[in-house]
Amino acid sequence: MKFEKLYLKRRENNYTHMQMANMLDISKSYYCQIENNKRKLTYDMAYRISKILKCKPDDLFYDSFVSTKKVDSNN
Repeated sequence: MKFEKLYLKRRENNYTHMQMANMLDISKSYYCQIENNKRKLTYDMAYRISKILKCKPDDLFYDSFVSTKKVDSNN
């Protein structure tokens, strides 16, 4: 499941994957994996991303985290 709010906020700010990766000092592929929820997201990275996009980490990631937990608890 993709972090849709992260994707939309990045596009709203006219940042490419490469620009985000450069600002975060990570590779483009690493950033794409984060945005596509293929890599575990640390709080530190969530904070750094939200700071670049001028919002709170919860604004970008909370809904996705909660919906993932609901799916996990139903199994």
